Amino acid sequence: MIETIINVILFAMLVTTAFAIVRTTRLFAVVMLSGVFSLLTAMLFVTLDAVDVAFTEAAVGAGISTVLMLGTIALTTRSTKAPTRSSTMPLVLVVLTGAVLFYGTLDMPNFGDPNAPAQVHLAPHYLTDSIEEIDVPNVVTSILASYRGFDTLGEVAVVFTAGIGVLLILSGLRRRREEEEEDEA
Repeated sequence: MIETIINVILFAMLVTTAFAIVRTTRLFAVVMLSGVFSLLTAMLFVTLDAVDVAFTEAAVGAGISTVLMLGTIALTTRSTKAPTRSSTMPLVLVVLTGAVLFYGTLDMPNFGDPNAPAQVHLAPHYLTDSIEEIDVPNVVTSILASYRGFDTLGEVAVVFTAGIGVLLILSGLRRRREEEEEDEA
């Protein structure tokens, strides 16, 4: 019961943060609220016992993405421009996409259901056969490093690409400031 209350509170905070992001016109505030949104999402993943996903969300979403967006703001403008078109079409598209996603989850098994296909077919195979197939005694490591190797490689590639992007933005910012100082002198 307490976990449900925590999840509802975190979800309410996520929705409130999302509305604040949409309504804010100052880009610095939007970037900071996006970082808060990522941290709240990471906390929600922790309550769902997905600590690896929570760590990735905190590192990439709140950490690297925030630095990238702050670097972008330093190189561009600090506030948004007034929209020239109506925003009803994007709203309709988002509501339609949400309805399709909601419909797609109606036949999913309940969270933690011991009779779910993942618990009946995959979990026993991983627990019993991973030591013989992979020769790694830790089941979690064998799943992340071998069975989900391409997925883990993709996550590492995203983090690496984001890091390179941060370095490029910061080097461009430094170069721009040096050119401004030379122009002033």
